[in-house]
Order: sequence, then structure tokens, then C-alpha cells
Amino acid sequence: MSIKLTSEPGFCPDCGTILPLLSDKDGVRCYICKKVYGSEVFPGLECNYTSQFNSLETYSELKKGQESAEGPVVERKCPNCENDTMSYATLQLRSADEGQTVFYTCTKCKFKETENS
Repeated sequence: MSIKLTSEPGFCPDCGTILPLLSDKDGVRCYICKKVYGSEVFPGLECNYTSQFNSLETYSELKKGQESAEGPVVERKCPNCENDTMSYATLQLRSADEGQTVFYTCTKCKFKETENS
């Protein structure tokens, strides 16, 4: 006789044991009952990512007469001269469990500021 359990996502539907992470090839194998399941045991695993890129105007404005950037360029307003483009660099200055420090440099007046992320 087979008994089916009603289980939460991420748990084996047959024995109730927590399941390991989903594998790309074989799906998930339960540690206890050794049954193999597909992604159906992890509903809602779909992830959506949004990447934002600088507009083409950011780079064309930089070429028109501003000095060269000291790193990647982002659309960020300089608090000193109101310029819309700043370059940035990142460093891990604090402990590993804290965010990095971002150093911004204005591409026009070279004003520098930092931000702890």
C-alpha cells in the first residue's frame, strides 16, 4: 500500500523529507526514499532578472568634450556641477559580510564621492 503525503514545496511528496537543490540533469533525488522528481516539486522557481544599461547618449556625450572616464560610466548626477555622467570603481573595504564601497568620479569636474552599498 502506498501513502501519498501532502507536502510543502521542496519536500518529498512520498516521505516528507526535505529535498536537495534541483539539479540540471537528473532532477532531485530524495535522500531517504531515493525517488527522483523533476521541477514539479519546486513550484514557483522561475526567476526574472532585469539588466539596465546606459543609454547611447551617455557615451556620445562623454566623447563630445568631456575628459576621459576613470572607469565604467553611469548616469548619475554630480552634486558639485550637476553633470549627468559619473564613472565608478568598487572595492571591498569592510568585512566580507558587508557591502562594497563604490567610488564615483564626475567625468566633467572630477568631483569624487563614495557610497557604501
